[in-house]
Amino acid sequence: MKLRVLTALVLIPPFALLIGWMPQSTSVQRLHELVYLAVVMALAELSYYEYLRLCRQAGWGAMGLAGYAGVAMLCFGQYAELHTTIVPGAYVVSAVLLALVAIPSAALRGARDFSDAFTRSASTVFGVFYVGFLLSFLIPLRFRELEVGRRVTFFVLLVIYFGDVFAFAAGRTFGRRPLAPRLSPRKTVEGAVAGLVGSLLVAGLFEHWFWQTAGLKTAMLVGAWIALAGQLGDLVESGLKRAASVKDSGSLLPGHGGVLDRIDSVLFGVPMLWVAMAVAGLWR
Repeated sequence: MKLRVLTALVLIPPFALLIGWMPQSTSVQRLHELVYLAVVMALAELSYYEYLRLCRQAGWGAMGLAGYAGVAMLCFGQYAELHTTIVPGAYVVSAVLLALVAIPSAALRGARDFSDAFTRSASTVFGVFYVGFLLSFLIPLRFRELEVGRRVTFFVLLVIYFGDVFAFAAGRTFGRRPLAPRLSPRKTVEGAVAGLVGSLLVAGLFEHWFWQTAGLKTAMLVGAWIALAGQLGDLVESGLKRAASVKDSGSLLPGHGGVLDRIDSVLFGVPMLWVAMAVAGLWR
């Protein structure tokens, strides 16, 4: 537990600075965007590396080079959208289409037979979109509108983080009923409920202090939406680990396991916040 807390204390300040920084000049703002892009890409590529490890232990044969290239392409597509002068969404759609064409082509070239090609292609495409595409929404979420983007990026990460903390603490203290025993025997209904309560508490406090324009009702609804998506993301990653018969996706983060273990809820929470912002018109 102490190691888990120490790792969080070391990593949180630089990430908070990166998200909260608001350069005044255009040139420094572009540099900020590039540094942010590099960090998101690094997290995505490390996560794909861990996903690749899980796939190989599960016998799915996902591809390395094609997968890494696909993850990078999707992140670059989101970054290019920030300054597009053509049809909105053109770069992201182009990156998606290229990935969907290039990955199966690469799988056919190196496969032993057609069955192997399909397995390699399907597991690689899933990994690229599961890790690369979902995490890449951190880029437009932060820079779509600078001030609003800064607030909502903190919002989603805090809602997910404190939901995890509440769920972990409650599950260890008084968790009794398994939530999804086939996926993760240690997750409990009590922990999931406590996680949702913690997320709602943080959403309400954040709206009161930092996001007054959203309104308490809206912030709470969005917080619940994110919290439920984050818990689903946690269960999906648990299923991947169960298929690979491993406890953690990696060991890079002491006390937390791998990068994928730490961002599994973020992978689902961030794009779901993007959906909520777009549908509800919260960018205004």
